[in-house]
Amino acid sequence: MAKDNKALTPMMKQFYSLKAKHPEALMLFRCGDFYETYGEDAVEAARVLGITLTKRNNGAQDPTDMAGFPHHALDTYLPKLIRAGKRVAICDQLEDPKKKREAIKGKKGLSEMDKMVKRGITELVTPGVAMGDNVLNYKENNFLAAVQFGKASCGVAFLDISTGEFLTAEGTFDYAEKLLGNFSPKEVLYDRTKKKEFDRYFGSRFVTFELDDWVFTEQTARQKLLKHFGTKNLKGFGVEHLHNGIIASGAIMQYLEQTQHTQIGHITSLARIEEEKYVRLDKFTIRSLELLGTMQDDGSSLLDVIDRTVTPMGGRMLRRWVVFPLKNVQAITDRQDIVEYFFKQPDFRDCVNEQLHRVGDLERIISKVAVGRVSPREVVQLQRALEAVGPIKLACLQTDNDVLKRVGEQLNLCESLKDRIAHEIQADPPLLVNKGNVIADGYNEELDELRSISRNGKDYLLKIQQEETERTGISSLKVGYNNVFGYYLEVRNTYKDQVPAEWVRKQTLAQAERYITQELKEYEEKILGADEKILALEARLFNELIVYMQDFIPQIQINANLLARLDCLLSFAKTAEEHAYVRPVVDDSDVLDIRQGRHPVIETQLPLGERYVPNDVLLDTSHQQIMMITGPNMAGKSALLRQTALIVLLAQIGGFVPAERARVGLVDKIFTRVGASDNISLGESTFMVEMTEAANILNNVSDKSLVLFDELGRGTSTYDGISIAWAIVEYLHEHVRANARTLFATHYHELNEMEKNFSRIRNYNVSVKEVDGKVIFLRKLEKGGSEHSFGIHVAEIAGMPKSIVKRANVILKELENDNAGVGTVGRPDARKIEESREGMQLNFFQLDDPVLSQIRDEISGLDIDNLTPMEALNKLNDIKKIINP
Repeated sequence: MAKDNKALTPMMKQFYSLKAKHPEALMLFRCGDFYETYGEDAVEAARVLGITLTKRNNGAQDPTDMAGFPHHALDTYLPKLIRAGKRVAICDQLEDPKKKREAIKGKKGLSEMDKMVKRGITELVTPGVAMGDNVLNYKENNFLAAVQFGKASCGVAFLDISTGEFLTAEGTFDYAEKLLGNFSPKEVLYDRTKKKEFDRYFGSRFVTFELDDWVFTEQTARQKLLKHFGTKNLKGFGVEHLHNGIIASGAIMQYLEQTQHTQIGHITSLARIEEEKYVRLDKFTIRSLELLGTMQDDGSSLLDVIDRTVTPMGGRMLRRWVVFPLKNVQAITDRQDIVEYFFKQPDFRDCVNEQLHRVGDLERIISKVAVGRVSPREVVQLQRALEAVGPIKLACLQTDNDVLKRVGEQLNLCESLKDRIAHEIQADPPLLVNKGNVIADGYNEELDELRSISRNGKDYLLKIQQEETERTGISSLKVGYNNVFGYYLEVRNTYKDQVPAEWVRKQTLAQAERYITQELKEYEEKILGADEKILALEARLFNELIVYMQDFIPQIQINANLLARLDCLLSFAKTAEEHAYVRPVVDDSDVLDIRQGRHPVIETQLPLGERYVPNDVLLDTSHQQIMMITGPNMAGKSALLRQTALIVLLAQIGGFVPAERARVGLVDKIFTRVGASDNISLGESTFMVEMTEAANILNNVSDKSLVLFDELGRGTSTYDGISIAWAIVEYLHEHVRANARTLFATHYHELNEMEKNFSRIRNYNVSVKEVDGKVIFLRKLEKGGSEHSFGIHVAEIAGMPKSIVKRANVILKELENDNAGVGTVGRPDARKIEESREGMQLNFFQLDDPVLSQIRDEISGLDIDNLTPMEALNKLNDIKKIINP
């Protein structure tokens, strides 16, 4: 609130009183044809939106900051604010200013506030609670999440208000963190008294909002949920025993009420996330396998390659499938059967594909029906979607596939709704109801009569124009209309002397005069009265239709889910046909047998004419549990590891795979330890990140898991790295619980020795060929370990200066001659390397300078292995001060 409330103008008093209801939100205050922001809101809006920051006199001594934009640009600017993580309170005018002026005209004793147009907050839009198409990504869910911290477990809930999906789960904090990573909520709610716990377990990567602690009580939460669903308990949803999950779910319902989202009839159930049904993928795996996004701006993710869905809801479902692979053989087989049926029955595939193109976003349209924000055009789109259901239902019922027949049986034609929309709504209505011409002719008698008056009245106006033109001889005379004067006769100045005396002049323009007549005013009242009644009646009839449509929400939500599922499986078939994928055998064995497997993403990015080099991978827990893979950088080790994981994942989401053939024994968890980009910026060293992720794998691995290690141990000294890598591989081999199928890519050739001592370890290398001193990468996996890294060759390919490449070769030969390479207990003979230098600059540590000696001591005392980037920068600054005190 402003400091001197008495000095404020009435409008600013109104602004501050409304702002006080949601002080944390940026308020868009409707003022005439503009949305305006004031004070700190204006500064922030100007920064985010790139609009001009100016001043407004608010009645106080100092003008307040102001920034605004035309009201019709809301759809342009609101998404920018939401995507910037802002909460936006939309304050609209709740009455017509013109009618307000007429209503108070002549009244005495009214205060300045009484004379103000009434305003109120009509919507609070936040990143997690958004319904507008301009804010939402059409192929992504927009989840709001809530977290409840219990004593020994954590509850988490997710709601997408745009689709009605409402889910909850309970488990360890690690499990909750994994779910938050998989669902990628746009906003997370938590108890404001638990901020330390939230930051400790989940960090700062989410947009969050704190709620009062009373919201996070089981009694409050249960009451909210039972009241909404109209049930006596939550047993029917299968969540009765999830006490923390119920609290998190109730917090979401409370938040919807606080943000004025109370029309939520499309939220028809609360489902438990059944952890036991899905493969565990942690955030490191999702990131390193690039399942949903890439680390490079111009790269492609797995989802980019396999997403051939034609409906937004199909795209959203596929995105979910990718991060929730199945662990049930029958469920996977059911999906595969439908994909194969699409392959074998092209007529069926074409029929479904054609009809799906007509469906649109059925899921979000029916959600808009529930909240009363559906447009006339979207209602017509809903009708077209229902028309597409019929041919798909018939085609599914006529198949010999049991799963497809069940789909056909569950699809609901909603005949009465479809027919009513077709009968009531124009075939091509406007976007907004208040534009008129929404309701079809012949549907409502009263409406037809009013339209007749309006149309005939306008014809009569044209008749007046013609009669007055003939009577006065003014050939340029025309009838016009504006909001101020209503209908008028406009005469150019050259003819104004011919104007009859009974005409009343109302407006003078530069080139013309405008007049009214008694006859004209009488017909204006008839016409405008009819038009106002038409708009009011159309709005009422349209709202009645929406209420009728709300009875069909459950059936249409089922339709949307079934059509999205067909869309996903059809997408698998399209991808398989385009890229020559095959149906894998998925069973409960411990065998992973991939023949001529390919990386699904890399093969689509190769230059035209270049063929991806396929490779075989065979893993089981009896004979070849661990494949130790050596070879130089750029040879293809990392690609091989990732393609193996992606093939397993594709198989377990029910898709076909890029291989000649494949057998996938069910995997319960996929772990990857590749790269170290995460957390380094937060002050953790490369080695600490490596060890944290490796510890996570070893603490959660099982004998049904798939584990990928790529260059473990690079962040520390050679001997430490070898020792840790050896110990980890040994642990995976020797511990029954950790007997996971493992691919271990490494530079440490010493690890090849493990094959001699451990029965289920086999050495492999990604082959290279050296011709005339040059290295050719063959990218073929072969049996046996590699003894060379070819690192200097890689440096040369990367464009390293020739002098450095030459020098490196000299040092390498010295090391090899002295047997001082990696894996021996000896150390390089620094003196011999020094003597071999030609044309190189003097050794920094040989210079006889006290300042440089001090710098040398500073550097020598550093623990490089455990130095964080921030500590390194601080130390560099200290050294700089030694040089320039």
